[in-house]
Amino acid sequence: MDARLPAHLEVSGLIRSVEAAGGFGMVLSKGERDAGTIMLVLLENGRDARAYERLPQLDGTRAWHCTRREDPAERLAFSEYVARRGEQDPDLWVVELDVAKPERFIGHGE
Repeated sequence: MDARLPAHLEVSGLIRSVEAAGGFGMVLSKGERDAGTIMLVLLENGRDARAYERLPQLDGTRAWHCTRREDPAERLAFSEYVARRGEQDPDLWVVELDVAKPERFIGHGE
């Protein structure tokens, strides 16, 4: 059985960690309090947005994967993607984290 941390606690912890590192975190959309899924919009100085979601792995675990990158020439497409994901999954939390090297907070990078 996968012992998951309730979504609201994980979101709160991520935001606090990012803010403690001098960054900014904000909930853009609240999902289901305990069992909701989470999409992170990671930025550095308000630029280079990346959407990360946990995807199931062959071994039954779930790992963070980049599902979309912002194209500077088509910024609206990224926002539309995030909005569409929220419409598809009403349990989805969308959380923006703006900090240097944000992938480190989800186990990617340094």
